[in-house]
Amino acid sequence: MPADQTPDGFPLAILAKAPVPGRVKTRLIQTLGAEAAARLHEQLLRQTLSVALAATPAHRIVLWTALEHEHPLFLELADHHGICLCPQPEGDLGLRMFTALAAMDKPGVLVGSDCPVLTPALLRDCQAALGCHDGVLLPAEDGGYALVGLRTPQKAFFDDIAWGSDRVLDQTLASADSLGWRIAQPARVWDIDRPEDLVRWQHDNTLA
Repeated sequence: MPADQTPDGFPLAILAKAPVPGRVKTRLIQTLGAEAAARLHEQLLRQTLSVALAATPAHRIVLWTALEHEHPLFLELADHHGICLCPQPEGDLGLRMFTALAAMDKPGVLVGSDCPVLTPALLRDCQAALGCHDGVLLPAEDGGYALVGLRTPQKAFFDDIAWGSDRVLDQTLASADSLGWRIAQPARVWDIDRPEDLVRWQHDNTLA
């Protein structure tokens, strides 16, 4: 059932680092410089939140923050849009994603802030997929994924994954198989992490 047909909406989590120069988009710093890389990160986060708000009620969105939990950007977004803020726990990416999903009161999805091709329609498709699957993923071209949703989050789903490698998706699907889970994969997407991704994105966009 799409979020707009659900009275209270599906819960949605966004993992977000504060746009601290030198700490975000590190693989693009050599190309852009630290300040411009941080501005790009902020731009992508704002775009991701805009997409989320078009598919999910604001009060059902949680921005899970990292680096600087009280960063002015986070406070601005929470005040302006009425979304919730929560600090990411210490630990690897798997633990942080599990924590965010396990905190939801019913099945929902989690996204990062690096996928420029995420749309409200695709987000609603992923939310709807949880009605008939154990989980949903949006595979990314680099071998990872840009979205994950689970009906019943389990830490084992995120264990023994080589985070940051091109094996993440394959290892995650293997985890799903071991749990006997059916995983929907509505579309294949791409993230902005490397200089070649930036060139691809700049065909239609310019840096703020």
